[in-house]
Amino acid sequence: MKNKILALALLLTTFLSFGQHNKESREKIKALKVAYLTQELKLNAIEAQQFWPLYHKHEKKIDNYKEKGRSKFRKFKGLDNLEEVEAKKLVFLKVTLDKKIIIEKEVFISEISEFLSYKKIIKLYLSEREFARKLMRKYGKGRKSKE
Repeated sequence: MKNKILALALLLTTFLSFGQHNKESREKIKALKVAYLTQELKLNAIEAQQFWPLYHKHEKKIDNYKEKGRSKFRKFKGLDNLEEVEAKKLVFLKVTLDKKIIIEKEVFISEISEFLSYKKIIKLYLSEREFARKLMRKYGKGRKSKE
């Protein structure tokens, strides 16, 4: 178990040292996330076979909603140049996208709860958060040393 965690940490550290944010980097992060979640959730073969297609579909939908919001917000250079009407549209777009994300999460939980226990579902969310924290700690440390 410690060897797997050590190998994952080494792989994560090696990958993050490159620090590039292109599609290839994102794919590597996703692969590391899959490895991490697989280890943490301890899915049996049947669970894994059912879980991963649903998880990837869910992640893709969530990413699409988030990207849609980011792309709209990127169009504006700052709040000083933003008209009140545009600001209102952005606020309600954000609320709408957040609602869609919540609905997607509810659908996902409904689907996976057919074959995963709720304890494993909680473990999934905790493991996702922990993976994100580890990623940010590694990325943050590398970024600070480069500045």
